[in-house]
Amino acid sequence: MPALAQKIGIELGKSPLPINQYYTISIKLQDQPLKEYTPFPEIEGFKKSNRYSSTKTIITGGKTTTVLTVVQNYAALEEGEYAVRPFSMKVNGQMVQSQGMAIKVTPMQANAPQALNLPNLILENDDAPPVEDEPEFIDKEDNAFMTIYTNKKEVFVGEGVNVVLYFYLAEADQPLLDFHDFANQLSGILKQMKQPHTWEETFDYTEITPENVVVQGEPYLRFKLYEAVLFPLNLEPLHFPQLKLQMIKYKVAKNPSLLTQDRQEGYKMFYSRERVIPVKELPPHPLRDVVPVGDYRLRESLSKKNIAVNKSFTYLFEVEGEGNLAAIMPPVPEVPPGLEFYPPNVRQDITKRAGRVVGSKSFAYAVLPRQPGHYDMRGTLHWVYFNPTTAAYDTLRPSLRVQVTGRSANSNGVALTRDLGSFYNIIENEDNTLVNMHLLDEIKRYTNMILLVLLAVSAFVFLKK
Repeated sequence: MPALAQKIGIELGKSPLPINQYYTISIKLQDQPLKEYTPFPEIEGFKKSNRYSSTKTIITGGKTTTVLTVVQNYAALEEGEYAVRPFSMKVNGQMVQSQGMAIKVTPMQANAPQALNLPNLILENDDAPPVEDEPEFIDKEDNAFMTIYTNKKEVFVGEGVNVVLYFYLAEADQPLLDFHDFANQLSGILKQMKQPHTWEETFDYTEITPENVVVQGEPYLRFKLYEAVLFPLNLEPLHFPQLKLQMIKYKVAKNPSLLTQDRQEGYKMFYSRERVIPVKELPPHPLRDVVPVGDYRLRESLSKKNIAVNKSFTYLFEVEGEGNLAAIMPPVPEVPPGLEFYPPNVRQDITKRAGRVVGSKSFAYAVLPRQPGHYDMRGTLHWVYFNPTTAAYDTLRPSLRVQVTGRSANSNGVALTRDLGSFYNIIENEDNTLVNMHLLDEIKRYTNMILLVLLAVSAFVFLKK
């Protein structure tokens, strides 16, 4: 683990490792965005697989801390003992070192997770007019296409939809195509992909590497150019226009020889199909315009279930699941007589992986009981949301109870034990002697009088000499 003082660090995976599980190398950044980083290292005996990122946000006492983690998966090729050699990576312009480690790959573990199904993609027809072949070169047909993939055909307002832009290239046709002015073209493509009326959770892909996939029984290389989960904020449909990407297309020599070049460089334009995702309105409900949308569940806890009057305790209300966690606001307590609720500390953990945005958002309420009795949190807090899977509204309600014992708080200024912060914790160690507010002015006045006397004496001695 990186030291706490570091803003950027590297974290290595665990060993031993079953052959059917990924080994991981992670980079962690605290309170800063990821701008750039050099490629993850190669490991002998392993093959790079997919990569994902996650974000943790913690708000305590008004201070926000964010930790961004980028994880690279490695698949072991066979069992045995391997080593991650010491390496360094440049992250946001800063060099970060790792000492490496030894890895032991053990036999397969039962109940391994299955691979995700590949999207059912349709080959894009090329309507460009044929180019006349030059006499000495042949324009061979290529099997490549660009497509926009979405995991849903329509969504509710606030419901997330996974959007991915892929470029597919048949493995056998790699010598025929190459990227051209890729950075500038991709920048323009991403601007066209943006949807101004949505909340966007983008996936980090600063290094675009091909994946080996099978399309209609043929091996392909798949390049993921863009991926995000979009949450529409209103009824405007998600509109993705036809995109275009210019590639270098090579013609091959009709009669290749050692004395002449075997291919000639040209260009070819690839197009994606226009996509429109309709957005549906939520069913009628008094909170339809403000209710969160997603698949959520509640976790709750009490720091103490039995507490004395004027002794504070903490109630944790944690929402976890899949959805736009950033849009979730703290539930407002319906405070019963005898309890005092204070604004909660907020913690947010988000993981973006496999086309999903999942995580949790917790609200830790400091509660001060002023009257004895049994208090049911179910009647104090509740949280309404819309579940797009069931197309119905649901409510998360607490189930915990707290018992408060002792005498009722009176009006004679009872000292409360709620933690008011580090500033008040030093009161007992500080001097409480009263100080005259005008003492400094009196000191200045006497000091000026002494300086005037010394100046007069000095002038008298100087004139006398």
